[in-house]
Amino acid sequence: MSPSQGDSPVMPSEQALLVRLRAGDRAAFAGFVAQHQRPLFAVVWRYVRNDQDAQDVVQAAFLRAWQGLPTFRGDASLRTWLYRIAVNLALNHKRDAAARPNGEIPEHAASAEPPVPARLAEAELHDRLLAAVEELPKKQRLVVELRVQQELSFREVADVVASTEDSAKANFHHAIKRLRELLREP
Repeated sequence: MSPSQGDSPVMPSEQALLVRLRAGDRAAFAGFVAQHQRPLFAVVWRYVRNDQDAQDVVQAAFLRAWQGLPTFRGDASLRTWLYRIAVNLALNHKRDAAARPNGEIPEHAASAEPPVPARLAEAELHDRLLAAVEELPKKQRLVVELRVQQELSFREVADVVASTEDSAKANFHHAIKRLRELLREP
């Protein structure tokens, strides 16, 4: 059941943008892409772990959004709708990539310089945090990434993960609790 015009999460300024986008206004779409490309790339990269693959998935997400504009119902904001498309594509990409052998060498492996000693502890903590986030259940991991890295509100997070706002808050709470347990010193 779609919300009535007055209940739509699409804000008036977003409504005007949506009208322009649906009319095929390429300049409006270019602005939409410019506004969301970097944060979307960051979310997608956390799943695919490769710059080129993340760029491909983000491009596919924008293409899918452009093609889906006529059927966009306005149940969520354009931003959360776009994030949902991108996350679904990233998860599909990750699933498909797991079926393929991966012989890639990480970009940082080619560097001959050792890390600066003062940054070594920070890098180790960062790596431990990333590993701990990877151990979270998929939904909790996504909630944490959207809330912390992308600074989405719990309502927006709920729209992206197709849950209630309370469920998004609960997933975030449980994820933070689990991360604290995983990051305790051995």
